[in-house]
Amino acid sequence: MELEIISPGGVLFKGETDYVSFPGTAGSFDVLPHHAPMIAALEEGVIRYQTDEKKEQEIKIQSGFVEIKDDILSVCIE
Repeated sequence: MELEIISPGGVLFKGETDYVSFPGTAGSFDVLPHHAPMIAALEEGVIRYQTDEKKEQEIKIQSGFVEIKDDILSVCIE
């Protein structure tokens, strides 16, 4: 999957991931390859993701949203 995380300051991450965990407003949720298309609001918390090098990374966020479509995850955060 391709993950792109954008903030008002610019692109924080762009690259391939094996999974991503989001702090959704209705509860945390994980995204794996071939996830169904969706748009979700995000609340304060941590986005966790694993890169192809098997390194787990995280980014703290205040709020935002994510669009998932065709294994492309586009995230806009504050």
